Amino acid sequence: MEPVVENGLKDPAAANGDAVPLQNGVDAAPAEAAEPKKTVRRVGAKPPVDRDPYALWVFGLKNPVRKKLIEIVEWKIFEGFILLAICGTCLCLAVFQPMPNGDTTAVNEFLEEIEIIFTVTFTSECMMKIIAYGFILHQNAYLKNTWNILDFTIVMIGLFSALLAVIKIEGVNVKALRAFRVLRPLRLLSSIPSLQIVINAILMAMIPLFNIMLLVMFVIIIYAIIGLELFSGIFHKACFNAITDEMPVEPTPCGGFYECPNGTICREYWEGPQYGITNFDNIGQSMLTVFQCITLEGWTDMLYWVHDSQGRTWQWFYFVTMVVLGSFFVMNLILGVLSGEFSKEREKAQSRGDFQKLRAKQQMDEDLQGYLDWISKAEDLEPVNDPSNALKVDVGKSKNDPVVMGLLKSTMFPLQQVLEAKVTSENPNEVAPDYDLSGAPETFLQTKMKQFEKWNRKNRRTVKYICKSQFMFWLIITLVFLNTCVLATEHHSQPEWLDEFQEYTNLFFVILFTGEMLMKMYALGFSGYMVSLFNRFDFFVVLSSILEYVLVKNELVPPVGLSVMRCIRLLRGFKVTKYWSAMGNLVKSLVNSISSIVALLVLLVLFIFIFALLGMQLFGGKFLIEGSRATFDSFFQACFTVFQILTGEDWNVVMYDGIQAYGGIKGLGSVALIYFLFLFIAGNFILLNVFLAIAV
Repeated sequence: MEPVVENGLKDPAAANGDAVPLQNGVDAAPAEAAEPKKTVRRVGAKPPVDRDPYALWVFGLKNPVRKKLIEIVEWKIFEGFILLAICGTCLCLAVFQPMPNGDTTAVNEFLEEIEIIFTVTFTSECMMKIIAYGFILHQNAYLKNTWNILDFTIVMIGLFSALLAVIKIEGVNVKALRAFRVLRPLRLLSSIPSLQIVINAILMAMIPLFNIMLLVMFVIIIYAIIGLELFSGIFHKACFNAITDEMPVEPTPCGGFYECPNGTICREYWEGPQYGITNFDNIGQSMLTVFQCITLEGWTDMLYWVHDSQGRTWQWFYFVTMVVLGSFFVMNLILGVLSGEFSKEREKAQSRGDFQKLRAKQQMDEDLQGYLDWISKAEDLEPVNDPSNALKVDVGKSKNDPVVMGLLKSTMFPLQQVLEAKVTSENPNEVAPDYDLSGAPETFLQTKMKQFEKWNRKNRRTVKYICKSQFMFWLIITLVFLNTCVLATEHHSQPEWLDEFQEYTNLFFVILFTGEMLMKMYALGFSGYMVSLFNRFDFFVVLSSILEYVLVKNELVPPVGLSVMRCIRLLRGFKVTKYWSAMGNLVKSLVNSISSIVALLVLLVLFIFIFALLGMQLFGGKFLIEGSRATFDSFFQACFTVFQILTGEDWNVVMYDGIQAYGGIKGLGSVALIYFLFLFIAGNFILLNVFLAIAV
């Protein structure tokens, strides 16, 4: 049976050979004709997005309000506006100045008023997307997207804190809820696709990392219990003055290896070192102490305090095995897991074709370099205007046609190079590529130009041979070494003759390296010289050195700028990577790794930004130690403190100050330490190890 034809189009089911359903034994064509016409999609066109038929059970797909909202939320300018609003709220959070004792400033009050604008903006965006996409029931609804859940949570917290600020319920700390505003920069993750890819890769690694975390917890608990049994309560004895019954300014545990000086006695009660935070008195503090030792911060202090209070015998074995097993072995498993997960992601990228695209680009670059080498070799061929050995082609009546002759000469040029390479090995004479096959007499100017080109090709061939010779190789290596030695002779309060010597030697090196660059440009041509990335870098270094010499000679820069300009001379040391293949490969690997972790660098900056803002909300103006530089009293100081914790340098000291800011380890300080533990674990053990995982 022929398929049903309607408006010149066959029924899709029948056209595909599918059975057409029948109703009560009657052909289904009349029933299908009664149904509304379906739009036939063009082959290769993008399928329409499947949306919730009724958003919030009210707004249908044909509702003009919903159609307009769909256009707005999918408008690129609207996305840019939201991204600008996110950057604006980040700026306001960074400018906010935390004050002690709940005080405020005029700037902070102004920022609180601006906060209302951002709250309305993000709430409006959330409602528009809910109406456009649906709330939660449909598969493509608003809350079916993980990043939208994050946005919705942040918006609801902002609305809830604003509502509580208006109602002013007694006993509810609105400022604590306002600390959640620091999560708004996380909305950048939902706006930048490359960041989402990195986050997804890290989240995929969380599953195997969970097993490592269980192993780490097992090791910490085992050593915490052992420490609880061996060292419980040993840090509470100190040397008290026998007369005044006072402790020294910096007390030390006693009772073992440490002996109290004359006039003092060793007795209780002292809270212990580090405000009584690091000890083995209970399982919680014992686990915190073991974790601190595993991070290699302060573990030697703990060992020496145990010696001072118990004696110097077997105690070293406990701490050494804890560091070896916990830090050297278990903690490094995190790097192994991250490296394995990113290797899997790399294999997936290769299977998706990303690797093939990258390889194709590299192959294209290699082909381009080979083509330029072939052109340079072709230019080096020695032309001989000898018609007896010329490659003869019968062109018939087209002999005097300049167009035909021009096309013929351009076509014969590469053929002559091939024939010269394969046939004329015994007879090196070959027709010149610019030999005039038309038989027209040469002018005086053409003759001189050919002589000059012949001389130029010969000289370029000679210069290229010199640039690629072993003599030039060792000469550049020696010059780089001498340049480094001269730079190393600079020191404070150096004599005037050394200043003059360094100035003249710098001019000498500038001339030599400039001459090397000009020789390469002459041999390869400017375009051929600029093909190599290293040559471009060398070009920048030489021009910077010339600029630095001119500015310094004429005293056109201040002393600080003078020191910066002189640092450019150090870049000459990288010239050795061009001639030292092993070092060059390492530098290329480093550059490739840096280019592949740009998104991760952005994520790291965002991580530091968020935790700096959170630290300002929690600890701004609350550290009790005067003169401490690792504080959260300003945005830039908070960023530096967070970065210090990420590097692991004295992170435990900052944690002690944070615990004391909330009343010590026996008060709310035991809750405040969660901030520092999460920051150190997520930042140092996971995020920073991702850099190593990618580089591996």
